Amino acid sequence: MPLYTDEAIVLRTRKLAEADRIITLLTRQHGVIRAVAKGVRRTSSRFGSRLEPFTHVDLQLAEGRNLDTITQAVTRAPFGESISSDYDRYTAASVMVETAERLVAEEREPSVQQYQLLIGGLRAMASGDYRPSDVMDSFILRSLAVAGYAPSFDGCARCGLEGPHRAFHPASGGVLCADCRMPGSAHPTLSTIALLGALLAGDWPGVAQADDRDRREARGLVSAYLAWHLERGLRSMPYATG
Repeated sequence: MPLYTDEAIVLRTRKLAEADRIITLLTRQHGVIRAVAKGVRRTSSRFGSRLEPFTHVDLQLAEGRNLDTITQAVTRAPFGESISSDYDRYTAASVMVETAERLVAEEREPSVQQYQLLIGGLRAMASGDYRPSDVMDSFILRSLAVAGYAPSFDGCARCGLEGPHRAFHPASGGVLCADCRMPGSAHPTLSTIALLGALLAGDWPGVAQADDRDRREARGLVSAYLAWHLERGLRSMPYATG
């Protein structure tokens, strides 16, 4: 069988037969792929721990008719060790990898920007330097932007009138001025809008100034905006609290 190599982030795993797993990966060169790791659930497996969620790995794979097979795995960065030891990090990172998988529309289609963004997000999550929910929300907004769904938090998403504006409408693409405001719009505080802009820009000093009320309000808007573009919510989102 033809062999190929790539680097990847492990997104999720599921059991197959008695000792195998199907590993879902976001790779640099091949986008999202699903591959079999044979015997990985045995205690004697030579690379079982290298194929846990959130791990950054170098892989060699053999092409298959339905699923490829992982033949070699070398850890580049064990983000999962730090992330899995903390509930808030784990649940927030689970949202991130599910978001990445959903936003890469086609299997085996390269999405280098999404791949690099996920590596940066998991690195920030594993470091513990920022609140898990802030890293998650920033990742979601930036991942949506890479996918072509960048929200507007400055000018009106419909007419372009410079803000600040108070109405937020996911279906319209962000904040709306008084003339463009749509029925059903949310009306967050201006400080929440400022926080959303900082999260999208990766402005961590600006994010650090936000209070808990603004964070809770921003998280709800980020979740609503993501759900609109995915057409349904994420399974992992209800568990992310930190």
